[in-house]
Amino acid sequence: MLNDYPYLIVGGGMTADAAARAIREADPNAPIGLISAEPHPPYNRPPLSKALWKGEPEDSIWRGTDQARVDLLLERRVTAIDPATRTVCDHTGNVVRFGKLLVATGGTPRRLSLGTDQVIYFRTYDDYRRLRELARHDLRFAVIGGGFIGSEIAAALRLQGRTVTMLVPEPGLGARVFPADLSRFLVGYYRDKGVEMRTGEGLAGGGLEQRGGKVVVKTTANKEFTADVLVAGLGIVPNVEVAEQAGLRVDNGIVVDEWLRAGHPDIYAAGDVANFPSAALGRHVRVEHEDAANTMGRAAGLAMAGQGAPYRHLPFFYSDLFDLGYEAVGDTDARLETVADWKEPCREGVVYYLADGRVRGVLLWNTWGQVDHARALIAQAGPFRPADLKGRLPVS
Repeated sequence: MLNDYPYLIVGGGMTADAAARAIREADPNAPIGLISAEPHPPYNRPPLSKALWKGEPEDSIWRGTDQARVDLLLERRVTAIDPATRTVCDHTGNVVRFGKLLVATGGTPRRLSLGTDQVIYFRTYDDYRRLRELARHDLRFAVIGGGFIGSEIAAALRLQGRTVTMLVPEPGLGARVFPADLSRFLVGYYRDKGVEMRTGEGLAGGGLEQRGGKVVVKTTANKEFTADVLVAGLGIVPNVEVAEQAGLRVDNGIVVDEWLRAGHPDIYAAGDVANFPSAALGRHVRVEHEDAANTMGRAAGLAMAGQGAPYRHLPFFYSDLFDLGYEAVGDTDARLETVADWKEPCREGVVYYLADGRVRGVLLWNTWGQVDHARALIAQAGPFRPADLKGRLPVS
């Protein structure tokens, strides 16, 4: 069977939906096809580890992509892209011809060595449904990883009254992003919320086994503990296999230009899988957050429909950690020089990340409505000294 779409999207996430809607806005009548390995239409991913655990209804996540009159070709895994013939083949043998193609394949969670359904790699709606059902029972949960997903899931499970142990290789939570004092503060904060914190302990090589119906976790500190369910928050790997097969350039994702073209005039990439040139930071970056998915998807869709502009947006990201929350923009790398401007230490304030006299990133900790001001500050050439940044952005 050979279908023919002027616009074809490979991937079924937020980026794909944003692109489809932008195409439909620019080209009201052209057929749009969307091929996704998931059994569900596109949905908002952040609520899976945030709002749904706080009572937001599940129906709120659906993006209504079908309302844009998009043909949703679900449960189809793309196995090959042929730029020469402008065709895409899926695992069923179905072949689709395209005029313009967007690769929005996202990423796959890094996996552990133990193959068991007692380990959950939290990424999809089905993962959420499974963990939510398990959280209804008096089980012991272990969370491996102190990054975004690990921190959010540990908080979500504690909000359900469950027993949670976190295994974090670094000295503190979010240690790759937050300055050391804030990262350490969060360890105590999580302990006060009832989470058993094992910081500075990683997973030993071959450190998982099943014993007596439990998962036994062995750590690099020569210790072990047991859990009924283990949630792995180890980050994702961009899904670049079909891009590599198609001969597209791959380097920490699919490399695109400022128009989000992937080295071919009619093939684009966007979202978690795209490594794009950031005008604000002066280098290529790959961003795995909602704002990037939505804005990059829209930019790619408009470009595919002939109404594009260079993608110069600097995405922001956000998270909720029990009663604390933050927004951040730019290069928030804890290895950079950091300048904290606290209204209340580790509770409310702004953290600036500097390199060579320039502000490269801003963390707005329990401070809201300042993302655009932070972007403007990052765009300034400086030079800035730490003293210049005190009071630079108001703490609200």
